[in-house]
Amino acid sequence: MQILNLWKRRLGHVPPETWEQVELEELILADNGLTEVSGAIGGLKRLRMLDLGHNALEEVPQAIGELESLADFLYLHDNRLQSLPESMGRLTRLRYLNISENAFAELPEVITRLAGLVELRASDNQISSLPESISRLSRLREIHLRNNRLASLPESVGELRDLRFIDLRGNPLTALPASIAGLPALYKLDLRWTPSLALPAWVPELEARGVLVYR
Repeated sequence: MQILNLWKRRLGHVPPETWEQVELEELILADNGLTEVSGAIGGLKRLRMLDLGHNALEEVPQAIGELESLADFLYLHDNRLQSLPESMGRLTRLRYLNISENAFAELPEVITRLAGLVELRASDNQISSLPESISRLSRLREIHLRNNRLASLPESVGELRDLRFIDLRGNPLTALPASIAGLPALYKLDLRWTPSLALPAWVPELEARGVLVYR
């Protein structure tokens, strides 16, 4: 496997020769003070993992949608992102996405087109709503939403039949959809640090069948 690890090199920008390494399967550019990424990244057709975390990015290039081999991990956490390009919807093989520690006010709808997604991390943003279309993520097993501004979740969450872990810590929750009680694979629901939430009547039912409910 071809790997280029440029983690924490204080680069400030990506060296142009990086985009010439078309055999790359893993590219790590984390913690480099990057403020932009060239559209030339679209030429890295074999990339399976891309780490752009811990930078200062305000946008992701449209060309990211050309990385259709990106299947393992995409790290975008700890940047300054408020939106994602529509082209990202083409990354249907991607299994893990981390957009935590950014400035999202809502979960970008384009994420719901990532049909292969197994784990989504979107903690420590300003997210106040999830789209109803979240139900499209039929393979999703974990969703991490700690420290956002969610007062509730859409009923469609109950259609995520593979969902095993929901982390809702530190949100101003006032209600939760009863559809959560019907999730057949659920084994952990984290409701800690949500003092505004009156515990739903169906929580004891979850616990009775062995689901761990932290509150």
